[in-house]
Amino acid sequence: MVRMSRNLNTDFAAAAAARDLRARLGPDRVLVRGPVYDQARRLWNGAVDHRPALIVRPGTPAGVQAAVLTARMHDLPISVRGGGHDWAGRAMRPGGLVIDLTGMRQVAVDAGARIANVGGGATAGEVIAAAVPHNLVAATATCGDVGLAGLTSVGGYSSLTGRFGLALDNLLGARVVLADGRLATADATHEPELFWAIRGGGGNFGVLTSLRVRLHPLHRLLAGFIVFPWVQAAAVWQRLAAVLADAPDELTVQSGIRAGTDGIPRMFLFPAWSGERARGEKTIEQLGRLGTPLLSHVVPRTYTQLLDLFEASVADGRHYTVRTRSLAAFTPDVVTALTEAAPAVTSHLSLVSIHHFHGAAARVPRDATAFGLRQKHFTVEIVAAWQPGDDDGARHRAWADSLSARLAPHALPGGYPGLLGPDDHDQVAHAYGPNDARLRAAKARYDPSRIFAATPGARWQDAA
Repeated sequence: MVRMSRNLNTDFAAAAAARDLRARLGPDRVLVRGPVYDQARRLWNGAVDHRPALIVRPGTPAGVQAAVLTARMHDLPISVRGGGHDWAGRAMRPGGLVIDLTGMRQVAVDAGARIANVGGGATAGEVIAAAVPHNLVAATATCGDVGLAGLTSVGGYSSLTGRFGLALDNLLGARVVLADGRLATADATHEPELFWAIRGGGGNFGVLTSLRVRLHPLHRLLAGFIVFPWVQAAAVWQRLAAVLADAPDELTVQSGIRAGTDGIPRMFLFPAWSGERARGEKTIEQLGRLGTPLLSHVVPRTYTQLLDLFEASVADGRHYTVRTRSLAAFTPDVVTALTEAAPAVTSHLSLVSIHHFHGAAARVPRDATAFGLRQKHFTVEIVAAWQPGDDDGARHRAWADSLSARLAPHALPGGYPGLLGPDDHDQVAHAYGPNDARLRAAKARYDPSRIFAATPGARWQDAA
């Protein structure tokens, strides 16, 4: 009876909110049911089937303000859809009001100032595509479909992390609709505490309607895959550890596991060199000599072309689950865990991608942004993937859980918030390190009623 009463109250609130917002924004911008609603609630992870009470599609910051104030008036929690690429489905809050920013995707490049002005719904690929014609690049993602605002607010590892830092290190400012409906400017001189919090603290402080992002001069970089047979994987990782121990900023190397369609796992390196070409070619040759590659195709590419290399690996609509660990080094125990997990992989669509954090990103003081881990490390992204209709989801998830558990004793505390899910309580508790208390205070200041709930499980999100 209590649950039925609560559901009825939510239904009445959602209906009233939809009526108010249709009157203010127009009927086509508010979705509560039907085919368009069903299409709008689909996310990258096809396993997510959340049903929000209503989806609002504002086209301006004023529309976002109206949505926030209406949600508050009717006591509806808010989530925000940018790129819709979060595996855990946090963009679609069940029973909540979703602010869908996909209609606010404008990107304007000021080539002289080396700045991109970016709408809150723009993807990383759209920003890169706008910058490349000017021989400029943004430090953002290895997947083009990820929303830039969401990526930047939690961190943003990329193939340029060593040279230019995380995506959040290149955020110059943002316009943010706060819980009280105010449209605030957050930068080094306006609302500096809010600016600090949105660089690493996620979307828990407001709706980022636009961003100003620093761009860097770069026409092409040397990038591509070097693939080794699995029998060489342990030796390659051990030798790679020595190479990366003193890697220059210009070199960032992803590594990982990918099973072929034949079910046989292979170990890959994905180096990206952003410096002087001749020196880079020598560095790539050194990486190739870590083993005997089955394939080596590292050539000059634009960043758009680099993003294209990963599209097939993260196709929309598949079912996914993700686990993550942060590692200080490729120790023998870590390498053993990786090499023993690969033959047990349950789907040829699954992969392990290990992100390389060093250089410029590691030199940023830990208290300069909310991002909690500034020492050199490797972030392991364990992605179990399977096709819709495959009834073996539990088996695929168990594989991801098993590898995560094997790595846990050798991992740094916490994990990358952008990859943590609602059940990763122990990792979330340590994800922000010594920045946790300050984030709690910022949450209490900017969203005391906790209307924004973008990062599941974050301890400081529930600060009173």
